[in-house]
Amino acid sequence: MPALELLKDGARQMTICNACRYCEGYCAVFPAMEQRRIFTKADLIYLANLCFDCRDCYYACQYAPPHEFAVNIPKVMAELRADTYREFAWPAILSGVFKRNGLAVSVITTAAVIVVFGLVLAVKGWDIMRGVHLGAGAFYRVVPFVAMTVPPSVIMLYDLGIFIIGAVRFWRETQGKLSDVVDPSAFWRATKDAFGLAYMKGGGAGCNYPGESFSRSRLWFHHLVFYGFLLDFAATSIAAFYDHFLGWQAPYPYISWPVVLGTAGGVGLLIGTSGLLFLKRQSDRTPAVQSMRSMDVAFLWLLFLTSLTGMLLLALRETAAMGTLLAIHLGVVGGLFITAPYGKFAHVVYRYAALVRYAIEQRRSEAQTH
Repeated sequence: MPALELLKDGARQMTICNACRYCEGYCAVFPAMEQRRIFTKADLIYLANLCFDCRDCYYACQYAPPHEFAVNIPKVMAELRADTYREFAWPAILSGVFKRNGLAVSVITTAAVIVVFGLVLAVKGWDIMRGVHLGAGAFYRVVPFVAMTVPPSVIMLYDLGIFIIGAVRFWRETQGKLSDVVDPSAFWRATKDAFGLAYMKGGGAGCNYPGESFSRSRLWFHHLVFYGFLLDFAATSIAAFYDHFLGWQAPYPYISWPVVLGTAGGVGLLIGTSGLLFLKRQSDRTPAVQSMRSMDVAFLWLLFLTSLTGMLLLALRETAAMGTLLAIHLGVVGGLFITAPYGKFAHVVYRYAALVRYAIEQRRSEAQTH
């Protein structure tokens, strides 16, 4: 759980912001803040996960360092988010993965690639690995259907279970009511805000990221990553439908829904992750937290490698390199989903839950004023 000193400092900074209110139009954090007079642990966890780290408030603040008040909202919110991820992780023994996330993600992903590569060699041998396989079912000649479908399904179900546990813990910790969970209008508003990255626009001109100047570059790169991931997920889902219900086995023609959507998503991910990594490298470290920065970088690199290996596999699937690329790609994807509940991917769950809570809170506030 967040250290007592961190909670005290978070409450202190929020109290100063609540008295000033200069930044109230920048994002959802400040309207939510204005609904409170004191800031408990539950309040701070909720506010921290509403923060999209646009940093407009930091550069606009007259009390930011080197002022003696040392108000640094992006930094304290990032520290609280990192502690949120660790506190709500399940099982608790794996919460330590968040502390040295870059190293953990690298080791686990490398191990996954080695395991997949080693099993393919052991079961199929070098001849199959180095062979040229054409036509329907070519991938399954290298990696059997059961091996390509059952382990990923188990991992994804595990991830889903962990995310549900985390969401329930977050909702309880932030004192959300069970009756609030069934609120279609709140979910609709939260979904619109999430898909539109509404609070990555700061006061409207964009984030102060990577530096003090306003820019929408982070917004657009984040959109490319977000929608690129969704397109790849859609491509995989359609391919699964083709295989399981229509009996059409991969690889599919270049002009087919799985390939077209997957290619568009892959290109989006490559550009988006590269852009965000560049911005992260150029960004001001003062309003940042090293543990969260490490988590961000590890996640972006993993998404980049997932897309890169997938695109190479698509381009070289009719060559002798296909077997090797398939094994590497499956290992990287395995690393991505094995580490998903214990890395930056977790922000999807907690930030969305915070947006739902915010939508409920704002609607009630608006009802009271009319």
